[in-house]
Amino acid sequence: MSLPVAVVTGANRGIGRCVAEQLADLGYMVVIASRSLAQAQATVTELSSQERRFIAVQLDVTDQASVQALAGVLQERLGRVDVLINNAGVALDKFQSFESTSAAVFEQTLQVNTLGAFRVTQALLPMLRAAAAPRIVNVSSQLGSLERMTGLTVAYRASKAALNAVTRSVAHELADTSAKVNSVCPGWVATELGGMDAPTTPQEGARGIVWAATLPELGPTGGFFQEGTPLPW
Repeated sequence: MSLPVAVVTGANRGIGRCVAEQLADLGYMVVIASRSLAQAQATVTELSSQERRFIAVQLDVTDQASVQALAGVLQERLGRVDVLINNAGVALDKFQSFESTSAAVFEQTLQVNTLGAFRVTQALLPMLRAAAAPRIVNVSSQLGSLERMTGLTVAYRASKAALNAVTRSVAHELADTSAKVNSVCPGWVATELGGMDAPTTPQEGARGIVWAATLPELGPTGGFFQEGTPLPW
């Protein structure tokens, strides 16, 4: 029997890399998807061992042709997708006011953080539907919680709130299947995106994502979590 396949976008560094490593340790064949194929290949070389299995693929989540090419490669090379981690993201307006945020930055943020996850999920959904226990995890942020919403960083906040809406909608549409679809906030993590002053390590941030990726049959779906604990929408 072939290994279960987990696709992790933006997996060449930070949280995505740690998620890939942890899933490989659990026995998954992990697809390292990155805008740079060279960086994806370097990550595979660094992480691979006799016990860990990875493959590298190029993926630009803002490019529909790239997303469709990913689906074709996975179908041809592996024939299955069991887990999808929509981790690729940007934070282009950190701490900027609404007035100082350009429409171009807002649009680019949505293209990556929201539409990127939308495109990849839609393209891989046929293979996920065919899986015995499909899991989709959208890496979100508590900054996207409407209940906790404050000012500044509006583009990032809006992109994650919209991603949470995608999560709820897809979970509802797949409610009659064995799929589990959830949003996960990894916390404030010390990465290039989060900044080195953040209190959470990438390994710690990855754990809640891996939890959602490996939920049991009776696990939750359509939820928003941090470290397995529900967050307010």
